Amino acid sequence: MDRRQFIRDIVLWSAGIALVTPRFTIRPEALAAEQQPPLLSIAKGEEYATLVTRVLEPLGGMAHFVRPGDKVVVKPNIAWDRSPEQAANTHPLVVQALVHQALEAGAQRVLVFDRTCNEQRRCYANSGIEQAVRAINDRRAVIEHVDQRKFVPVDITKGQSLTRWELYRDALDCDCYINVPVAKHHGLSRLTLGLKNSMGAIGGNRGRLHFDLAQKLADLATVIRPKLTVIDATRILLRNGPQGGSLNDVRRLDTLIASADPVAADAYATTLFDLPPDAVESTVAAHAMGLGEMDLGKIRIVEA
Repeated sequence: MDRRQFIRDIVLWSAGIALVTPRFTIRPEALAAEQQPPLLSIAKGEEYATLVTRVLEPLGGMAHFVRPGDKVVVKPNIAWDRSPEQAANTHPLVVQALVHQALEAGAQRVLVFDRTCNEQRRCYANSGIEQAVRAINDRRAVIEHVDQRKFVPVDITKGQSLTRWELYRDALDCDCYINVPVAKHHGLSRLTLGLKNSMGAIGGNRGRLHFDLAQKLADLATVIRPKLTVIDATRILLRNGPQGGSLNDVRRLDTLIASADPVAADAYATTLFDLPPDAVESTVAAHAMGLGEMDLGKIRIVEA
């Protein structure tokens, strides 16, 4: 099926579904969000630094999210001991460009980290992300290994399945949290996108979250709130995720997706795998909690 036709079909399908209104208190900002549809930007290209600039332009550029003096977190996926070509981690050039732009916007500090699954030093080195951040050669750009002492217990007051967990202090205390997942297959959650990327900012035994995982990811999204989500689909992992390994499982798309709405970003990214927006349960759960829009017919989609 032609990709544009597939997206058009999904939009029409979404517009025809009568969604049940979730039971939550409507805040004034929620009413404002209903009046102004969320904006989602898509850009394609082979020069990734330029691609980052292009995808952010319709959203107002990085200066719309980062103010002078801000403490910024850029949170990629660095979980696996894999090279950039294997599409298990966020592409290092995408991370580098986002850090650079945050610095240009006046950030006093930009921190990059992830709680890895494989051995941390190998993940940071072989992903290419550590060298990419250091190559910026600016002392305000910091990539550091996770410090276990920084995990703090947090009450998740709006949580339905998860009401308390240890979260990374820097992810909570920063002025601007930028979520930068890679789009890929996942054996448990079907896909891992923006909402799933929050697993790298939490402590404790993450295996305990696997029961009712979708709702728990939505619960985490009530406290880990990115100002900006940039989904790396420069290379996507079609099978054998989240770790991958074989280049036969990788499709190169040279695409970035950006939005201030994390649910919208995940919903659209799901269509890159020829799936409807509701194919990922965490997207559905987060939408039901009022955390963002998953109906593509209600999202303003701009090709930058």
